[in-house]
Amino acid sequence: MVAWVYLGLAGLFEIAWAIGLKLSDGLSRPRIAAATIVAMVLAVVLLAQAQRTLPIGTAYAVWTGIGTVGMALLGIWLLGEPATAVRLACIGLIVCGIAGLKLVA
Repeated sequence: MVAWVYLGLAGLFEIAWAIGLKLSDGLSRPRIAAATIVAMVLAVVLLAQAQRTLPIGTAYAVWTGIGTVGMALLGIWLLGEPATAVRLACIGLIVCGIAGLKLVA
């Protein structure tokens, strides 16, 4: 169970560094860039801890799925990206895939 907590936190840090890349304007804003780099390192370290117990294929797929869904939703919510029915349905499919991997791991 601890591995799944690590993996969830790793996914949140992946979202943090991805949004940090956008907000740092190409890493040209030093404070945001530094926070982004810290988030990148934490995301990978936590993923590494999770994969000690979980299969790497499952851990990596869930990690990237959390990041993908999180960034897609933040893009809609914070950055004004379109929230079309097809886009939301595709995000839902990713969530189903993450849940499915969790169930079989």
